[in-house]
Amino acid sequence: MENNSVDSTESKAAAKHWREHVVDLLYWRDVKTTGVVFGAILLLLLSLTVCSIVSVCSYIGLALLSVTICFRIYKGILQAIQKSDEGHPFKQYLDHEVALSEDMVHKYSDIVLARLNKTIGELRRLFLVEDLVDSIKFAVLMWILTYVGALFNGLTIVILTVVGVFSCPIVYEKHQAQIDHYVALVNNQVKDVVGKIQAKVPGMKRKTE
Repeated sequence: MENNSVDSTESKAAAKHWREHVVDLLYWRDVKTTGVVFGAILLLLLSLTVCSIVSVCSYIGLALLSVTICFRIYKGILQAIQKSDEGHPFKQYLDHEVALSEDMVHKYSDIVLARLNKTIGELRRLFLVEDLVDSIKFAVLMWILTYVGALFNGLTIVILTVVGVFSCPIVYEKHQAQIDHYVALVNNQVKDVVGKIQAKVPGMKRKTE
């Protein structure tokens, strides 16, 4: 029982650490680290617009192998010339444990399953029109996405999403007051329009009303 408690505490601490690390990346706390991560992701996605995913993965694998093999041979020659016995240059990485624990796999599997079930339930609610207003909003969203799909392919949308994820947090942090003000105005306008439509169209009032 104590071991389970310790494992749970450690997993929570690890999850918190990763969340903080992601937040630091998105808010550009360390410009160099965020720049490297953002540049690598963007370069990978742009490569996929030119080559297939198989080709991109193959080129990345070849590049990594070229670096590691050359470094391994270089260190071997250097050790032979200096007659030193430093061992394998990647020994610290080879000895490092990289296996996923069963507790971590079960934990994240449960999280994914819970969110999947919630998504399925929400889609059922929308498609079977449990709430007419929400279903109409969803239909409008699908209609807008048809135009988005006509303008951009899936990969372009992913690239724009990545750029937005790395840009929006820092922009919001610098101009939070102004953005909150305009978002509140838009929300109030949308609520007024929805309220007027609900009042005029029969059957569009929510069940709680």
